[in-house]
Amino acid sequence: MSSTPWPGVLALAAATFSVVTTEMLPVGLLTSLGDSLDVSTGTAGLAVTLPGLVAAVSAPLLPVAARGADRRRVLTALLALLATANLLSALAPELTVLLVARALVGVCIGGVWAIAAGLPARLVPERYVGRATAIVFSGIALASVIGVPAGTFLGSLADWRWSFAALAALAAAVATTLHLTLPLLPARTPVRLAAFPELLRNARLRRGLTAVALLVTGHFAAYTYVRPVLERVPALTPGETGVLLLSYGVTGVAGTFLIGTRAPTNPARTLLLVAASLGTTVVLLAPAATSLPLTAALLTLWGLLYGGVSVAAQTWLTSTVPHAREPASALFAGIFNSAIALGAFTGGRTADAYGPTAVLYLGAALALLAAPAVPRTRRREPASTSCRRART
Repeated sequence: MSSTPWPGVLALAAATFSVVTTEMLPVGLLTSLGDSLDVSTGTAGLAVTLPGLVAAVSAPLLPVAARGADRRRVLTALLALLATANLLSALAPELTVLLVARALVGVCIGGVWAIAAGLPARLVPERYVGRATAIVFSGIALASVIGVPAGTFLGSLADWRWSFAALAALAAAVATTLHLTLPLLPARTPVRLAAFPELLRNARLRRGLTAVALLVTGHFAAYTYVRPVLERVPALTPGETGVLLLSYGVTGVAGTFLIGTRAPTNPARTLLLVAASLGTTVVLLAPAATSLPLTAALLTLWGLLYGGVSVAAQTWLTSTVPHAREPASALFAGIFNSAIALGAFTGGRTADAYGPTAVLYLGAALALLAAPAVPRTRRREPASTSCRRART
């Protein structure tokens, strides 16, 4: 454990910020990207879908491929690859080249989340793990609040290619920072493919991952189409819609720290309360369409609650299988990214068939189903047992 771990923790947050901003940036650039490459907006949307699908596959496979490699070096290499992929995106002459670059981005997303999510417990004393995990996961919310809007703004001023070039420079800087601030982090036990079916034989873990899958699928089924939902509010201007979405992102950052720092006290109960509260909040948005203040309040609460989902789930995961943090984190990242893709897909089909209000009901139902799937809290194991498992 490093004597000065916090610069390394902040570097991990910068890494998560970089991969999430890169993943979501095309959302704000689809029209100009499609026009430039002479494809439809829907076809250009493959630049958003493809990285998520690749990330879902690469998250469990990359730790296996890395085996005993030092995790600092693996993360540094992944950020260097991200810089290369962004530069290739900026120079792409046609859609095929862009999609190859975006597939490389998916490898980086899956690898960074699989490895970085479990590292706070190796970097800081146990009493600070909750805070450090919240900092690492804050990169998600900050990407929504700062990264994607800034990239979209740069693309509107110059060209979408400059947005990707800027992210290439950022990823290169983060790679250097990771190398300078993280200590050597040798793999404690090489991850084997057999570790994943072994983990899934743990009934508590299966239930918890099912809860996470339901919750994340429900969130993205609803949130991917939140703009049409907000357009139901009478007299709501595009500028006011932007302010509402910004408030969602800001409270998401707050939720990451507020919920994340409290999650270690009782991870299962925290995850259960987040699932139940998020589902209730989303379903209440359906009848709130006629009231701007009520819609604004519920959307802000939604952001606060979802900001805590990733960190609460990761905290629960590491407390459930402390002897297998990295393979469990890899499995978690794969399921999380699959749920994002499934949520966006099912939400789209539901919105097309039944309208935006139906998307809220779908998302809320899935989130509420997640609550009873969360395993009940069990008594803490004796320290000697935990230590004995950690050594195996």
